[in-house]
Amino acid sequence: MPFAVLGLYSYTISCFLANSFTTLYIEVMNKKNIIRIILILAIIGVLVYAFLPKSKSGKAGGRVKTVPSVDAMIVKPSTLSNEISIFGTLLAVDEVEIKNEISGRIVELHLPEGGTVGKGTRLVKLFDGDLQAELKKLKSELAVKEQILKRRAELLKVNGVSRNDYEQSELDVASLKASIDVQLAAIRKTEVLAPFSGIIGLRRVSNGAVIPANTNLATLRSAGSLKLDFAVPERYSNKVRSGQSVSFYLNNAPERVYSAKVFATERGIDNASRNLKVRAMVSGTASELLPGAYATVKLNLGENYDALMVPTKAIIPDEIGKSLIIARNGRVYLKRVKTGLRTEAEIEIVRGLAAGDTVITNGLMFLKPGNVLKYNKIAK
Repeated sequence: MPFAVLGLYSYTISCFLANSFTTLYIEVMNKKNIIRIILILAIIGVLVYAFLPKSKSGKAGGRVKTVPSVDAMIVKPSTLSNEISIFGTLLAVDEVEIKNEISGRIVELHLPEGGTVGKGTRLVKLFDGDLQAELKKLKSELAVKEQILKRRAELLKVNGVSRNDYEQSELDVASLKASIDVQLAAIRKTEVLAPFSGIIGLRRVSNGAVIPANTNLATLRSAGSLKLDFAVPERYSNKVRSGQSVSFYLNNAPERVYSAKVFATERGIDNASRNLKVRAMVSGTASELLPGAYATVKLNLGENYDALMVPTKAIIPDEIGKSLIIARNGRVYLKRVKTGLRTEAEIEIVRGLAAGDTVITNGLMFLKPGNVLKYNKIAK
């Protein structure tokens, strides 16, 4: 409205109001014509409302509700590697704790810490002097009994001795031989031999120590190749097969990736964890790979060439599931979806989304269903 006209309207209203209030005052003072007073007040109200400035929306004092610009993407099928990450443990191909079968005093100790020993190497020798003495006595008795048996065998030919006496001599010789075998077995138990070639770990005893039976002396691990143990969730158990390749990396060095090949499974689901235990042989050798180390295993279960992927930040989780904000005809719609595999930045939508849908990826918290959208950019 032009300022001249607006000024004229203001002056007219001011004059009218002055005259009206003067008239009102006189009427009140005179206490006459109350109906006229009411009519004058109503006219004043209509005039004030008619000449008040209006907003663009046509409402006094109203504000235009704005929606911030958002980013969006048009969903299209893409290739997704069905790969899962699980934890595994590196193990030596053969590993055993070196233990003694009987108690005794160590008289010989050959446990080179960090050194290599061959199969059959005597690692520990316990004192066996008493056992050797008993063995010598038994051998002497055996020699005497064998001489008696020999003489009785000759006498038996000429009926110079009864068959009962001859058989008794045979029994004495057999009994002594059995006792000698028992004594030799006891002597062998005073020795601890390496069951296979490998590397000795840290020894836990010293020469001259008196140790009880079943003492953990050291650990022997086979050198060279390692095996990798991991567990696969039950729903993927039918995807694992012998000869399948897997990749893994150590948790303290994720930049270097190693490979292994599956050669055996437990052939049964664990009742407690509902997982299938899998064992793979590590390809090659590396000095940084040590038995007992934790590893992250990447298991590829196939390819999906029609996967619908959206940014993880576009997902809206709640107490009953997950949703996406979909744009249709320039307006906001909330869509309930079901998710699948997840990558570092994206997540698969397996239900509730179709190729060609427009998904809002940024500015979600400012939107409500039915809002008119203003796009900042749309990724295609």
